[in-house]
Amino acid sequence: MNTFKRAFRSEGNGGFTLIELLVVIAIIGILSSVVLASLNSARQKGRDARRISDVKQIQLALELFYDSNAGYPTGIYGTILTGPGYISAVPTDPSDNTACTDGAQASCYDYDQLSSGDSYELGANLETAGHSALNSDVDTATLGGNLTDGTDANGCAAEANRYCYNVTP
Repeated sequence: MNTFKRAFRSEGNGGFTLIELLVVIAIIGILSSVVLASLNSARQKGRDARRISDVKQIQLALELFYDSNAGYPTGIYGTILTGPGYISAVPTDPSDNTACTDGAQASCYDYDQLSSGDSYELGANLETAGHSALNSDVDTATLGGNLTDGTDANGCAAEANRYCYNVTP
């Protein structure tokens, strides 16, 4: 019985040392930074998927407008598309939830009417380089519209760290 008591008796060594606690805290910190980095990448991809979906939704509304008016509108914000019911609300960029009323806000997608209403260019700034949608888009820098760059390598208005996804009819 004395051997049992000696084996499990505390002689002031109960608990963790400061070094052990610091090592555990450091490991938790490293693991949490890896998880947060992964979540940030997933959020970027999610916002890009939303942007592409928004552009397709705007394209559909533009085609409905074209069928009714024999031309594309001069702008897509305000009541041009929502008034006649082509779209319930023109989507805004998911990274900025500010209402886009006239196309000048940062939350607006880039739109430019071309050829007196016979064509248009529509652009969204993606956050993810090498997104598969960039392989099938139109690089509108050659169309002469207001999207000053409009290539996959730069944002639609030459923004750094953005990749322009452009569509035309």
